[in-house]
Amino acid sequence: MTINLTVAFAIAVLYSVGFYLLMQRSLMRILLGIVVLGHGSNLLLQIAGGPPGRPPMLDVARPEEMTDPLPQAMALTAIVITFALTTFLLALAYRSWTLLGHDEVRDDVEDRRIQRLEKRLESGDESDEDSTDDEKSTEDEPAKEAAQ
Repeated sequence: MTINLTVAFAIAVLYSVGFYLLMQRSLMRILLGIVVLGHGSNLLLQIAGGPPGRPPMLDVARPEEMTDPLPQAMALTAIVITFALTTFLLALAYRSWTLLGHDEVRDDVEDRRIQRLEKRLESGDESDEDSTDDEKSTEDEPAKEAAQ
């Protein structure tokens, strides 16, 4: 089986664009990244199925001429999964937009605190000083937003 170089390049571009969009902070870009990755996966599964052949039914064609139905079934499953994930992310983006007025995904305050603690432990400073001025300001951010 030979693969067309143009199709391989298209799959590579779809995967690259999809992963790039997934790494963004906007939920709409993440959603578009999921959709583009889904299209790339479907194209990859169709190419993996090989060239078109006869329907896989007995007494219609010889077994050598039949097409493998598994890649087609997996592509249909990938379409359903992509659709379900798209609707979930659309609902999540809409909810974020109505509650916060934007769809940007922020860093978790607890994650930042754990990263600082880990850096302190790696550098050898094991003091019990949990909250610095910077941490106090980041911990008060959710309370300030809730008050507004």
